[in-house]
Amino acid sequence: MTGTADLIARLAADPESSFALIARDEPDTGAVEAVEVLTGPIADVELLADIPLHDETGAPREVLALVPYRQVRERGFEAHDDGVPLRCLLVESRATVPLADVMASLPTEPVPLHDAGFDVDDEEYADIVRRVIADEIGRGQGANFVIRRDYVARVDAEPRHAALTWFRALLEHERGAYWTFAVVTPDYIAVGASPEAHVSAQAAGAGTAGTVTMNPISGTFRHPAGGATVETLAEFLTDTKETEELFMVVDEELKMMSAVCSDGGRITGPHLKEMSRLTHTEYMLRGTSRLDPREILRETMFAPTVTGSPMQNACAVIRRHERVPRGYYSGVAALFTPREGGGHDLDAPILIRTAHLVDGQLRVPVGATLVRHSDPYGEVNETHGKAAGVLGAIGAVPRDTTPEDPDAPAPRRPLAEDPRIAELLASRNARLARFWLDPQDPVPGPLTGRSALVVDAEDRFTTMLAHQLRHLGLDVRIAHWSEPTDAEVDAAELVVAGPGPGDPRDGHSARIARMRHIVGRRLETGAPLLAVCLSHQILSDRLGIGLTPLASPHQGLQKTVDVFGEPASIGFYNTFTARVLPGVARLTPSETRCGDVGTVEVAADDSGDVYALRGRGFASVQGHLESILSRDGMRTLERLVTHALA
Repeated sequence: MTGTADLIARLAADPESSFALIARDEPDTGAVEAVEVLTGPIADVELLADIPLHDETGAPREVLALVPYRQVRERGFEAHDDGVPLRCLLVESRATVPLADVMASLPTEPVPLHDAGFDVDDEEYADIVRRVIADEIGRGQGANFVIRRDYVARVDAEPRHAALTWFRALLEHERGAYWTFAVVTPDYIAVGASPEAHVSAQAAGAGTAGTVTMNPISGTFRHPAGGATVETLAEFLTDTKETEELFMVVDEELKMMSAVCSDGGRITGPHLKEMSRLTHTEYMLRGTSRLDPREILRETMFAPTVTGSPMQNACAVIRRHERVPRGYYSGVAALFTPREGGGHDLDAPILIRTAHLVDGQLRVPVGATLVRHSDPYGEVNETHGKAAGVLGAIGAVPRDTTPEDPDAPAPRRPLAEDPRIAELLASRNARLARFWLDPQDPVPGPLTGRSALVVDAEDRFTTMLAHQLRHLGLDVRIAHWSEPTDAEVDAAELVVAGPGPGDPRDGHSARIARMRHIVGRRLETGAPLLAVCLSHQILSDRLGIGLTPLASPHQGLQKTVDVFGEPASIGFYNTFTARVLPGVARLTPSETRCGDVGTVEVAADDSGDVYALRGRGFASVQGHLESILSRDGMRTLERLVTHALA
């Protein structure tokens, strides 16, 4: 213990040193038993590909990288550029110290805060929520968006002393964190208890692919006074908004998994993430990949649970509605560890539930996921709860008295073990597509030998769609809407015009204009076409079917609809709809703007909202057959593709 105390004292005394303390649950016990102490110099780099995983001699080394939110610009997405560096701790020494020794060596006196409060007050934040629902979700810009605000305060204590004090307090008073950590550099400090692993990857071996895991967490239950009970948790688990919020982020992370994993990814869960003051719901996604871990990290920037979906548009919405840059909030702490036999393993928790200290100013950023059902003041309360979770744990605000406190009665078994809670969790999967829940064994698909060009209209649902098409046997290539030439569009055996955000009637969008051109070109030539969501609306407009906004957006909505004589349970993410007169089941050539396409069959509900179209050489669908919400997605996709190719 004396050695541990000396080590902590040396780290605290040298203002120029850099180090990290990391506490992770042991796989066998599920409890923190030790703290990893990493020390070494700092190197700031420009790109994820520049993270130096090898030293000057070519030998592999361990690196802890703090990846700021602005790094999302590497994917071509929008972000305020605050100049916060992609900072790498080049690990020269590592020690694993028993938890008890670390706790006994860390300071305990609370660190006082001054001039504390939110930088955006409650009413202003509620107004932001209303604007995002009306102006963004209500106009088809996406399904959900995470808008954050910061709890700020002045800290007069010596920064390293504050960091070590907070780290000890989090270890003592928070539970269920994926990482509890302190990263200390001369001009920046981060201390947190992140509940969520964004992505982890095992290095690929000779002749084998590595395993990639993602852990989408969504839905926040703030424990009432006295702690959570089966009854209060059950009420949370049956809340429609919380359930749909989790399904939407799983869909968004499956897009990422399908981009980096050859097998597309498989989901397990849902599970509960029980922490001291909050409980979340979560799924685990697993797949296999041979990509470099830095490339995996790049393709998965960043978690939809802290940005929104679709990802590219979410970044634009964040830039419009957050008045200051994010810094490291919603980025990741990425630990690259050399693996025997070659390569590096990756472990990257999200930088949330984290206190950031720079030049004596403390910032605790917190965000709420805004969906079509969001209540502005409910989202205000959620940010208070998340901030209190961090501030209470570090002793900056009074801690709630909960069953987890030392003086409270002995803790009960985890609520997830209660049969009623387990049944509620398991029941969620009855709504989901078995395709993403079951092992996807490679078998010859019914459309083997055919090929398709999938045109991405800035919604990476196309990666999931492409994976399903490959499962059907097609050879698939994905292209951004700006990439394929007219000659390439003409040469494709099947063109799948993909989904995307926005108003299909927008005459000022280059993206929508190009999608209109591609859809129109295939329609005119009679070459096989499948149009999905936004492209289905564009096709409908081309055929002369009117478009209109929905009274209530169908973002993350599951419906059972009739698709040409077969009922299909499908997930919808649309704000606009094509609409015909009630009862219309087909359009004759004289009733369309494109008489040469022949008769068009229409699948619509009693109100006239159009869910699918098919005609000579084409088919379309409003819903997302690739979504986890589409129980009948694969069957319906096969039917529509087979029709288009026929």
